[in-house]
Amino acid sequence: MNIADIRKQASDKMAKSLETLKHDLAKIRTGRAHTGLIDHLKVDYYGSEVPVNQVANVTLADARTIAIQPFEKKMVQVVEKAIRDSDLGVNPATSGDVIRVPMPPLTEERRRELTKIVKHEGENAKVAVRNIRRDAITHLKELLKDGEVGEDQDKRAQDEVQKMTDKSIADIDRLVAEKEKDVMSV
Repeated sequence: MNIADIRKQASDKMAKSLETLKHDLAKIRTGRAHTGLIDHLKVDYYGSEVPVNQVANVTLADARTIAIQPFEKKMVQVVEKAIRDSDLGVNPATSGDVIRVPMPPLTEERRRELTKIVKHEGENAKVAVRNIRRDAITHLKELLKDGEVGEDQDKRAQDEVQKMTDKSIADIDRLVAEKEKDVMSV
């Protein structure tokens, strides 16, 4: 492994950490409805667990309501039960073959709890990025110790890894701030 490989690997892993944070933050619900809230829900479909969006058409009825229309009539109860049993804390209403999921408005106390969760997710992402930096620097020091690179190259590579880390942490802070603002807005 050479310096370029170590840099590329660290960069890729930091990008994945950012993507994971974006995905985790998307699950945290604000007062508004969006179809991503139910992406993680799985239902039993002929013996296998599949995401709801593979057995139903998921759309927004309005700003606070998600409409779910299963492709098969028998899946209506299964999807409704999955939503009711989920961690979303919502109560679906079925009319015919359409399931409506109203998003209740958030209380001030719940908004504060959600901002704590957002900060926690951001901190987890920062820890992951710092661990990636630590691993990359360890690999660079091994190259230096084995005599494959000089001290100047090692120092330059460590500086680049640190710059990537700083950029990733700044991106994490920006994402967390945006989500906090989104959660706190009524």
